[in-house]
Amino acid sequence: MTHLADVWRPPGLGSTPHGSTWLGSTRAFAFAYDLGLVLCGSLFIALSAQVALPLPFSPVPVTGQTFAVLAVGAALGRARGVAAVLTYLAEGASGLPVFAGGAAGIAPLLGPTAGYLFGFVPGAWLCGALAERGWDRRVGGTIAAMLIGNAAIFALGLPWLARYVGASNAFALGFWPFLPGDVVKIGLAAAALPLAWKWAGRKRGAPHDTAT
Repeated sequence: MTHLADVWRPPGLGSTPHGSTWLGSTRAFAFAYDLGLVLCGSLFIALSAQVALPLPFSPVPVTGQTFAVLAVGAALGRARGVAAVLTYLAEGASGLPVFAGGAAGIAPLLGPTAGYLFGFVPGAWLCGALAERGWDRRVGGTIAAMLIGNAAIFALGLPWLARYVGASNAFALGFWPFLPGDVVKIGLAAAALPLAWKWAGRKRGAPHDTAT
């Protein structure tokens, strides 16, 4: 199955009878389109990281990153979704202030929240893979995909956090406080992604299958 990024790919933009485009070739245009999606995805994740609520009792802040990462994975597919996350991590490591609260550099990739940051990679991959199977076209499938993506992030984030706060405190400091926010984020995704598919179907003039 396709995903939203493929649905919105401009068909034959600037094409000629010989199959070329204003970029020189259909292959060059496809590369430029995919590159643009990856960069936009990384920017969306970076912006969401600035929506951060520090918790005085935990080294892990509440941010909008999880929603952005999983939504990017679902919308772009597993390959481009993972590429967007890796680009985001590389941007932060290079010194750009894209991590939560404007943090930058290598320190966030080695500190208490590093497991969550690296957990974004399998989270985006899983949501992208499930979206490619049509899970994001209905509310129930979207919720299930987001839960699975969230689980992947916590699966890496909690063990790494435990190295700093102790295994007995990891859930209290890195899991339970984030459940209410995750419910809201999953609800937003469950509303936005199926709606985007319906809008895409109307925009293209043909209904898209919404089965999970």
